[in-house]
Amino acid sequence: MNIMIHKLSNNRAKVWRNISFMLLSISILFIQPAHAERLKDLATIQGVRNNQLIGYGLVVGLDGTGDQTPYTVQSMISMMQQMGVNLPPGTSVQMKNVASVIITGSLPAFAQPGQTLDVTVSSMGSAKSLRGGTLLMTPLKGADNQIYAMAQGNLVVGGVGASANGSQTQINHLSVGRISDGATVERSIPNTINQSDNVNLELKESDFSTASLVVDAINKRFGANTALAQDGRVIHVQAPANSNRVSFLADLEKINVAPAPTNAKIIMNARTGSVVMNQAVTLENCAVSHGNLSVVINTDPVISQPGALSSGQTVSTARSQIEINKEPGKVLKLNSGANLSDVVKALNAIGATPQDLLAILQAMKAAGSLHADLEVI
Repeated sequence: MNIMIHKLSNNRAKVWRNISFMLLSISILFIQPAHAERLKDLATIQGVRNNQLIGYGLVVGLDGTGDQTPYTVQSMISMMQQMGVNLPPGTSVQMKNVASVIITGSLPAFAQPGQTLDVTVSSMGSAKSLRGGTLLMTPLKGADNQIYAMAQGNLVVGGVGASANGSQTQINHLSVGRISDGATVERSIPNTINQSDNVNLELKESDFSTASLVVDAINKRFGANTALAQDGRVIHVQAPANSNRVSFLADLEKINVAPAPTNAKIIMNARTGSVVMNQAVTLENCAVSHGNLSVVINTDPVISQPGALSSGQTVSTARSQIEINKEPGKVLKLNSGANLSDVVKALNAIGATPQDLLAILQAMKAAGSLHADLEVI
């Protein structure tokens, strides 16, 4: 008897453990995790940015696909003179294997002399292809007209083309190439991150609510009065001494902040007819009348030929037929929508195409029934 009671108690314990586990699993499923983002993804540190570089150079070694522009010839002659090769005046130079190019690149923050950068080489003349070319040593300058890097190397062009007997074919673009690690940094840009007692954070999207949430998160992590918002984008943060600044900024970027809900916005592309809406778009009760008017024009050629052995000429004219079709319109009531899915479902109910949505959304915004900012790109 005792053994049976012991078995029953064990079975009950197992049942209760299973029930408790099921309840815990259900409770976990219904828990809505807070949507938080790292501060690194929401803001950037003021002064830590890339700097654009640009240069003009020559690409040689092309397989007859270069250009014959005057500046290409002049650049080649000037380079040869610097190397001690002087051409007689009036010499005609034929250079089908040389092309003038523009080199662009980006100098990252804290780049030091000796580091390498990727550069993009683009033809600026009438060169047919840069495939197989070699970029000669070219200085890359910044906005202050100072040289910050030197570029040189073999181009990699992600395309191919061929032509024969007047026929040609081409895959991808042949007038732009890339050189991996093709530029070497010669001068570093002084950074001001260690020259001040404060570090300024710049939000990627200006928002007063998000700025306030960021300030609260920083003060909670590092203590009161550590951060202060200047406006909806810039936040002043008191940083420690230079020796601890790097670790402080690393900890600062790891802070998780739940950003404030964004403004209701609808982006419309008038060229492609695409419409993109965010989750905050809402719709009030309204009625929309939707109908299509189509105009069809058919043009058939009519050819009149003269009789045999006559001196007349063949005359060609066109005969056009115009047909206008108007589908019956309908008025549909759209109930107020609480989120994006309801708005899309309501607009799809009237069979609106993307092009129709452009006009419908603008009319609904003018009528005051659509709560969102419209932006046409």
